[in-house]
Amino acid sequence: MAVTIDARLFSDDAIAPETRQLNADLLARIEATTDPWTFEPREIRAMRALGIGPFPLAPRSARAETQTIEGPHGPIDLRIIRPLSGQAKGVYLYIHGGGWVWGTADGSDPRLEHIADVCGYVGVSVEYRLAPEHPYPKGPDDCEAAALWLVREARERFGTTHLAIGGESAGAHLSVVTLLRLRDRHALTPFAGANLVAGVYDLNLTPSARAWGESRLVLNTRDLEMFVRHFLLRGGSTADPDISPIHAKLDGLPPALFSIGTKDCLLDDSLFMAARWQAAGNEAELAVFPGGAHVFQGFPSRIAEESHRRMDDFFMRIAAQAD
Repeated sequence: MAVTIDARLFSDDAIAPETRQLNADLLARIEATTDPWTFEPREIRAMRALGIGPFPLAPRSARAETQTIEGPHGPIDLRIIRPLSGQAKGVYLYIHGGGWVWGTADGSDPRLEHIADVCGYVGVSVEYRLAPEHPYPKGPDDCEAAALWLVREARERFGTTHLAIGGESAGAHLSVVTLLRLRDRHALTPFAGANLVAGVYDLNLTPSARAWGESRLVLNTRDLEMFVRHFLLRGGSTADPDISPIHAKLDGLPPALFSIGTKDCLLDDSLFMAARWQAAGNEAELAVFPGGAHVFQGFPSRIAEESHRRMDDFFMRIAAQAD
């Protein structure tokens, strides 16, 4: 697969009525809530844990296990969801989103259960440290430690060495940073694929992120600025490839699926990174969904189902290539 851009996907006429209604409902729901930046991050986390806010709380998996590993800043919990039956085809190292400030390892349990049972991958979700209490580089350090643990332990614990990595938004960012760290710091390229959903790859903000403005359709320009401020509370240059991987040398990285909606302020991040990924000699596939808001995959709709099918196909394709 290769990066191709069909201009028709970006037309307003390409947006399905269902998607328009979903966006309108999301915007109304979000605008009816208090600006989250009037609260401390820990308060937002506590409210989200109780299901308070514009987004529904995902049900927790009853079959998830917790493995605690050692990291450079202390213990790290990994949430593990195995396929219900059969030998695992691979392991998916999943890194959650939330602007490096919010989110939890159990927030995508239903999706990881699906990937386990439909695609045959063990899901391993990282409970990495969050800013501003634990700013850069602690979150990326935890993800690096989890990846190194998986490289060492996957065969014995899960019966496979076929590995994939990915996540949404800040989780996609941390996935790419982890790939680069393993390549550059450890001379390791163990991952066979990267599932990168609505990632943020330039913390100085791409044109679409800067131009988005105040619309609260899931994520806006101010949100991004606040997330970056919290993440880099103790400093760091947005030109550093370890912080903004859009600036990195990208050769020697695995096949990647970039998924993005056209009504996402991070649209340019995926367009730019997918093109750079392919230009560096890597396989890249760009899946653009007309009218999709930021991480629209979390809200029931036809385009969410289509996006999930594309991801499932990607997981199964890279597993078949490893056989």
